Amino acid sequence: MPLEVLLRALWWWRWRLALVSLLVLGLGSAVVLSWPRQYVASAVVAPAETTGLAASTLIQANAVLQQAGGLLDNRPGGNFAVYLASLRSPEAVAMLARDTALPAWLTAQRQAGLGGWLREALGLRVTSDSDDLQRWLERNLSVTQSLAAVTVSLDLPHPDRAVALDALARLHAFAEGKVRGDLAELAAKRTALFESRLAREHDVYLRTPLYELLAQHQRAALAVLSDAAVAARLVSAPSVELSPSLPNRSLLLGLLLLLAPACTLLAAACLVLLRGVPVRARPRAIGGAPEFAAVLQGPER
Repeated sequence: MPLEVLLRALWWWRWRLALVSLLVLGLGSAVVLSWPRQYVASAVVAPAETTGLAASTLIQANAVLQQAGGLLDNRPGGNFAVYLASLRSPEAVAMLARDTALPAWLTAQRQAGLGGWLREALGLRVTSDSDDLQRWLERNLSVTQSLAAVTVSLDLPHPDRAVALDALARLHAFAEGKVRGDLAELAAKRTALFESRLAREHDVYLRTPLYELLAQHQRAALAVLSDAAVAARLVSAPSVELSPSLPNRSLLLGLLLLLAPACTLLAAACLVLLRGVPVRARPRAIGGAPEFAAVLQGPER
């Protein structure tokens, strides 16, 4: 079909297309406006290894040289990588299930709406478990690394402001505490091992490096106990916005305002191309040319 014929057919359907576009826009706007909104709790953290007095660098003999060699590498590593992995770990999920009201909220979500009615009708499980909480945490916890710095943004949405802020603060404290506990346990085990070895070793040439290793791990144990952050330093403490921002209604409505006419126009063009719908000529339709209906007439069957 020639482009001119297609455009004439779409022009003749212009009022119908406008009505369909308004209908699609109204239905989409109703869905967007009725969608539950959520508050976003946010925090900004940075690796503790970026400072010269970090606990992890005190264990390494060439800490300054290792830091200088990694200036261009912005990937998380060391204790900070363990911290980020711990945020979504099964241990973190168990902590949230034990200390927060998220399991009860997930159970209420599973019981609500058509999905809850279907679960009850089919005899399916309605009460949430740790797997549901794990999936919720993996889907909602956002970890975004800055492209211009070594900072990382943590975002966690929830319909309740207090729950969102409390859950994010607990996750940060849990991950930091896990790294601190692992370092303290490692330093304590190695210190006990070096002390027992020194008690049995009589060779002076072997006792000297053992004393150096023992002092090194004793310094690390003291740094772990004294430093406020051994994995992630808080650049911005966990906070929550005053107004819900998720989903972004203004952005979604703007996109819908553009997509509704475009999708309607595309669907109408496909319909004309596939069916070859005959259109009756109207003298006032396009420049008063009554003969274009014969061109729009589909093939005779």
